[in-house]
Amino acid sequence: MAETPIRFGILGCAEIARKVSRAITLSANASVYAIGSRSIEKARSYAESNGFPPSTKIYGSYEAVLDDPDVDAVYIPLPTSLHLRWAVLAAEKKKHLLIEKPVALNVSELDTILEACESNGVQFMDGTMWMHHPRTREMEEFLSDARRFGQLKVIQTCFTFAADAKFLQNDIRVKPDLDGLGALGDAGWYCIRATLWAADYQLPKTVTALHGAVTNEAGVVLACGANLVWQDGKVGTFNCSFLSNMTMDITAIGTKGTLQVHDFVIPYRENIASFLTNSEAGFTELVRGWSPLPSEHEVMTHLPQEVCMVKEFSGLVGSIKQGSSKPEKMWPSISRKTQLVLDAVKESIVKGFVPVEVLSCSS
Repeated sequence: MAETPIRFGILGCAEIARKVSRAITLSANASVYAIGSRSIEKARSYAESNGFPPSTKIYGSYEAVLDDPDVDAVYIPLPTSLHLRWAVLAAEKKKHLLIEKPVALNVSELDTILEACESNGVQFMDGTMWMHHPRTREMEEFLSDARRFGQLKVIQTCFTFAADAKFLQNDIRVKPDLDGLGALGDAGWYCIRATLWAADYQLPKTVTALHGAVTNEAGVVLACGANLVWQDGKVGTFNCSFLSNMTMDITAIGTKGTLQVHDFVIPYRENIASFLTNSEAGFTELVRGWSPLPSEHEVMTHLPQEVCMVKEFSGLVGSIKQGSSKPEKMWPSISRKTQLVLDAVKESIVKGFVPVEVLSCSS
């Protein structure tokens, strides 16, 4: 029997929603059912310009989407400052929740959202798309291989892009009342998630923001970085920025091997992605080169990573609707750990780049 598609309602007309609505359309187990904006004219124009199905319900408020009994799940791409209100209300209306990152302004807000999801039995997942690419699973296999990779010792991540003057002046990600976490929340979220992913989601003991963080006149971070230290001696470093050329790197170094990927957030190509591995590398005779040379691994996919995300989320929601399972707790747990580290970085910046214990940010 064919699986009944999960009916999505979209809150707002954000640019990223164009990509995710396309992913919903391309996913066999999901459909765009409704969109709501503060203006019904804006919602209608957005739906038409992005090729939404003619049957899409058009609403002039977010509340109307949440009040529609036929909406199974909502996608929330609103500014981070609005996530708490609308995510909690969505959960209370029994709508499953796919929410853009950063998921909250701090872990206290996120805990309120997650408590609402848990008490109402709805699935929570953030919109970190690269986590769902089949390449990610293949990279995990290498990192977990004691023979080829060994134990993680160092993890370095970077996500930067050079925003233009219009972005730096007007984008919501540089406005303290809308997305006050700036580059830390937007690009740094990916770096922190990748760092935790490589460390099998073990939280670091301390986080210290790097000197040289750049903020705009309103105090919003435009560029920053941090060092992370684990109890067992692992170390990590990340950099994120709106001011540097586009770079999306992960380098994970183990006792026996190294993993490198240069396009982890958004692959260079939609249908194929690669990564490099090297195990027990050394020098050739007279130190004239490396042996063995790094191996490049290519991973094909028929579905873009955002479609894989929607498909996985919708599958979880479908199982809950059928009564065969309860909400998956892994995804909210990963989001919370990412938020905890992000909070620690922000606290370190505010306090003058001092070390901050991660768990001290959990209250």
